[in-house]
Formats: sequence, structure tokens, C-alpha cells
Amino acid sequence: MSNRLLNLVKKLPAKPGIYLFFDKNKKLLYVGKATSLRNRVRSYFSGSSTGRPIEELIDKVNSIRHKATDSVLEAIILEAQYIKKYQPKYNVLGKDDKSWNYITISRDTYPQVNFIRQHDLDLWQKNKSSELKNIAVFFGPYPGLNAKATLKILKKIFFISECSPKQKRPCFYYNMGQCLGVCTGEITAADYKKKVITPLKNFLRGGKKRVIAGLARSMKAAAKDHNFEEAARLRDQIKSLKKIVDVALLDKTFFTDNLSDDNASVRRIEAYDISNMGDKEKVASMVVFDMSGPVKSDYRKFNIKSVSGQSDVDCLKEVLNRRLNHPEWPWPQVFLIDGGVPQVNAAKKVLTQHKKDAWLLGIAKGPKRNKNEFILSGKKPKFVAWVKENKNLLIQARDEAHRFAISFHKYKRGKSLNLS
Repeated sequence: MSNRLLNLVKKLPAKPGIYLFFDKNKKLLYVGKATSLRNRVRSYFSGSSTGRPIEELIDKVNSIRHKATDSVLEAIILEAQYIKKYQPKYNVLGKDDKSWNYITISRDTYPQVNFIRQHDLDLWQKNKSSELKNIAVFFGPYPGLNAKATLKILKKIFFISECSPKQKRPCFYYNMGQCLGVCTGEITAADYKKKVITPLKNFLRGGKKRVIAGLARSMKAAAKDHNFEEAARLRDQIKSLKKIVDVALLDKTFFTDNLSDDNASVRRIEAYDISNMGDKEKVASMVVFDMSGPVKSDYRKFNIKSVSGQSDVDCLKEVLNRRLNHPEWPWPQVFLIDGGVPQVNAAKKVLTQHKKDAWLLGIAKGPKRNKNEFILSGKKPKFVAWVKENKNLLIQARDEAHRFAISFHKYKRGKSLNLS
């Protein structure tokens, strides 16, 4: 690696973005995305080739350019635009139908947003797939993208609905404030396209600033019309767009056991609640959230086995001890307890006994269950700041743990009554 290229790499920011490799004729050879531009580009010149075409031919790189972005998601979108426009030689050489994803938007009355693979897109474009004829527009390619995590982030930011119009009951995301009312008939198809689909399309075309400007105008109009609930929603949407949390889109590694105050990256939150009626049918719930919302496949239910009498604290201790006996489950950065100081202290004791480290907090509802008091175990500055920034997400997780526990408890009680 020449000193000139080495100096270029050293000057790259440790931020998300795309990097561009050019040959001596200023022809674009390759474009890639990164969570940290400096670290990613430096890895190409470390001397440890993995056999990929771009790494085998790295000696052809004569100059390096970059474009920093505010988030990994925006880097992914920008990379797709460059691949589509310039067809860089080594992006095409390294093309793998299994890892190239496209975002599709359907022709439905309330358009659906999904992902398809390169192979399926080829069939659609050749009119050989009747199943895909409902596609109205597609965006991509997105090489190596974690499609599930991406869709989750887009759903939360843009209020994309997966429910059916005018269902018998509101969908799960409606109750969390993440569905504008497709399932309840509160939003028309025209308004859904205007408020959800059009901003999404503009964002996927790389027009985040234009989207934010449009949302800001709508927010002011809503406030002027005294529609303060809609104005608040738009305000929060603008905030979400300005600070997209999307580490999971590229980094698929599991988390370490230790969470330092300096380099914390929250990817998994586990929330716990206990439900009982006196001494009968004591149960507990564990729900899992990432920074985009619930991860339902990781939910767990517990029948309390060792506690006699009514003691939520002892029930919590049992559940946490049983959870910590499952090292195969991904480790959370945050333990969230539905409860106050006694519950948080009990959880801290269990974690200490198991020599485990994580951020720990509780949310107490108060005697009348009409408030949200946050109890933090430890006052590390980054922990405190993170909680302040994510209060709504934490309250949603706590409420979901409570709902899941109550649901399981009702099921157990019903089963017990049927047997008696």
C-alpha cells in the first residue's frame, strides 16, 4: 500500500457511509458500505485476503473517495444508487443472487412493502412470475443486507402497515402507536399513500432532507389546525429520521457479556413482568425488543415453580436465575423490570451472583398505575442519556411485558377452571 493511499485511509472518518475505489484511469472499480469508513477500508489493506475479487485485485486501486452518511441505512441506499448507475466492475463480479435484495412496493390499495432476491426480480422482469405481478416499484440492489432488520426500521420510521383494512380488532402495532389506522379504517388509502408511501419512496431515492422538509411543513399545518396529536407524531417522525439507529443492518455478530460505559451499543432489551392472583397460577413473561421494536420470536413464558405465597420479588429472582441458565440465548445490553426499587435491587443481586454485566432499570407505575418512574441501577452517564432518549421505547417494552404476562396468566386461569 502506497503512502499516499495510507494517508487517504487515515483521513477517513469513523462514520457510516460509502467508499469508492478508482483505478489509475479514474474508473470506478468498486463501491461498498460501512458502519465505520476508516476501519472498513483499512481492512482491505491489512494483507489478509479472503479470496473475494475486490480483495484479490486491490492493487489496482489508485485512489479512494468516500461519502459519509448519518446512518448505515442511508449508506445502504447510497451504495445501491451507485451500483445501479455505474455498475462497478467488481461489484458485478462479486454479485451473488443470494445476497442481493430489493425493496418492493405493491399495487395494493394500501401498498405493502417487502423484499425480494435478485433471482425473483429477474423472473418478474421477464414476466415469468405471476406471483410478483403485483409489484408497482422496486429499489435496490442492496448487497448483503439484513432484510428483516431493515424492514423493521422502515416500518417504525414511516408507519408502514402490514394489517388488513378494517379488521375486527386493531393490530398490535396500532396499540403501540406505529400504525396509522389501516386496520381500524381511520386512514384512507389516499392519505396512507400520501403520509406513508410517498415519503418512503423519496427516502429510498436518497431524498432524506426533502422528506424531513415535507414532514416539517405538514407538522406546522397540523399545529395550525389544532391537530396537536398529528403534529406530535410528525415531530417524532422527524426526530427518528434525523437519528436512525441501525447498527444491526450490517453487524450480525452477537453481543459480548460486558457493556462498558464508553462503547455501548444497545441491540437487545429484555423486559420482565410477574402476574399472579394471590398464591394461584403465578407466571412471568420475558419480552425482547431491539431498537426498532418487539422481537416476538424471542419471547418467553415462565411458570413460577419455587415460590410459595405472594412475592413478586422472589418470583422475579427465580425467573432471572432460570434465564441466566440459558447461555445459548443472546445476551441483552438492557434488563428492564416492571417494578420499582425492590425489584431492581433483586435483579441486580441475581446479575451480581452470576457475574453478569448489563444496564438494569425498572419502571414503576405508582400505587394508582398512573405514572412512569424510572429507577436506574447505576448512574453511568451514557446509561442515563440513553434512557432519556429512549423513554417511549422502554415504556412500550414494559407495557408489552405486562400484556404478555397478563395474557399467559388468563390462559392459565382459564385452563385451571376448565379442569376443576
